[in-house]
Amino acid sequence: MDGGPAQSSAQAPGTDHAGPRLILGSASPRRRELLAQIGLTPYEIRPADIDETEYPGERPRAYCARVSRQKAQAIGAGPGEVVLCADTTVALGRRILGKPADRHEARAFLQAMSGRRHHVITAVTVATPEHMRQKLVISTVRMRQILQDECEAYLDSDDWQGKAGGYGIQGPASAFIPWISGSYTAIVGLPLSETTGLLRAAGLKPKAGAL
Repeated sequence: MDGGPAQSSAQAPGTDHAGPRLILGSASPRRRELLAQIGLTPYEIRPADIDETEYPGERPRAYCARVSRQKAQAIGAGPGEVVLCADTTVALGRRILGKPADRHEARAFLQAMSGRRHHVITAVTVATPEHMRQKLVISTVRMRQILQDECEAYLDSDDWQGKAGGYGIQGPASAFIPWISGSYTAIVGLPLSETTGLLRAAGLKPKAGAL
């Protein structure tokens, strides 16, 4: 999940002016890298500034879908724009594990997931001035037992900062994960298959040769 004040970047170098303009509502470099895999470069990076506090009693799926949708609504798609927003949430049962506030909370998250399965939920929202479409992708991740010295070494890396659940599967925490079921790219932060479908429906297509 992305936080911080909304910013507007300059046009990405080499971005084509013709056709719909892709506005990425996320400051996440991981999402930009994933978009590049399907041949898309955002015309503009425009992170949404919203309150991501969960509602009392709100369940993880509903929370994730709401936050992704509210990001797109906060940005708003102008004429000729396609806004892409996403939210990734880690759920341990009905408990939402967001971005840890500090090392202590990151340790608590890892200890809670150690030796157990949890779900990673990513909601992707694509908005144009006329339509808003959304897909929710749920994957299952199993973490092996994490030894204390492994946990502390991981925390020392600071890789936990800014990541839902306090880890990223594409980083050093991958050593804790022997098994997943679902979409790897969704666990990273942007399910490419579903995102491609939503963008095509909005009039954006990957560049020739990307797929």
